[in-house]
Amino acid sequence: MTAGQLIEASLDLVLGNDITSPVAIKEMEKFKKEGVFDKEKIALVLDHFVPAKDIKSAENCKCVRDFSGAHGITNFFDVGEMGIEHALIPEKGLALPGDLIIGADSHTCTYGALGAFSTGVGSTDMAAGMATGKSWFKVPGALRFELTGKPGPYVMGKDLILHIIGLIGVDGALYRSMEFTGEGIQYLNIDDRMTVTNMAIEAGGKNGIFPVDEVTKAYLEEVAPCKAYTAVEADADAVYDESYTIDLSALQPTVAFPHLPENTKTFDEIGDIPIDQVVIGSCTNGHISDLRMAAKLMAGKRVASGVRCIVIPATQKIYLQALEEGLIKTFIEAGCVVSTPTCGPCLGGYMGILASGERCVSTTNRNFVGRMGAIDSEIYLASPAVAAASAVAGRLACPG
Repeated sequence: MTAGQLIEASLDLVLGNDITSPVAIKEMEKFKKEGVFDKEKIALVLDHFVPAKDIKSAENCKCVRDFSGAHGITNFFDVGEMGIEHALIPEKGLALPGDLIIGADSHTCTYGALGAFSTGVGSTDMAAGMATGKSWFKVPGALRFELTGKPGPYVMGKDLILHIIGLIGVDGALYRSMEFTGEGIQYLNIDDRMTVTNMAIEAGGKNGIFPVDEVTKAYLEEVAPCKAYTAVEADADAVYDESYTIDLSALQPTVAFPHLPENTKTFDEIGDIPIDQVVIGSCTNGHISDLRMAAKLMAGKRVASGVRCIVIPATQKIYLQALEEGLIKTFIEAGCVVSTPTCGPCLGGYMGILASGERCVSTTNRNFVGRMGAIDSEIYLASPAVAAASAVAGRLACPG
């Protein structure tokens, strides 16, 4: 295959959520096809507006529940056992190296952290995937990012991907695969890798992908111990449109200023910026290592007066683990509120909408105009370390 070639391929997983699945379900009804291609290879996760925030979101959830029941969907995750989809799918062992995964959500590219080819699609393509088990693709070109060095103690995967997006721009990887390699990847845990691949779409990428190494294998042994998989890697003669070398030891905590993820700055460029709200969570940074980092920086301290800090563990399992490790206690004692897993404020849904003129430091993945509320509010994208330090300081602050 060559870049630009149109192909049809068989799918290993088709994913949808409470916003996109109802659209796909209605489209699938038009196909007049009985049943789905494989009830084991479809995952439906209620995560954006759940528990339901209003009548419309409740109706959307009911639509997905009814469809899942009618078709015997094995991997259906509702309130009480759900999580933010892009953290839940890997946790459940549903994304494996070599898999081809589509999801009606743009951040489906997350699973490239495990060596899968995963990408977001529209709800109509999701419908076709559920019905036939196949989808069409234009083979993407590729960019290579060779990572060297070891990151500093408060530099996280979020800093890496924000640095890259600042370097190449929000369209720098347009419809191309972002491949990460080099000896530096050994210092990135799975959570950091998922953060990096999750935001490949913010650079315009079709997907992001890491090779399968000992870190990956150890994670898969934990979440999918009995599942076989095929690790794939780039051929020795693979063609890349562009290659970049990034020294992780030279990275600094990085913040994306309003209103694009490419508008990045390090703290030597940042002045005094008071804030109103901090959000720590989302599919990008609601993992257990993210919460540990935030709790480490908030332990024994208090959220600044006038600042609201909202912590959202990405899954029920992560929530429970954070509870058992005492992280939730640390957050509450610091003056945070802790939410059930939900996408909530990330897309301006609920659980943290911004009023006119308010500023928010958020570990989410997008800071477009009006993304989290009022069109004149401001979102500063940052790592959990920066977010926690900022919550305590009451202004944008560098950790450490």
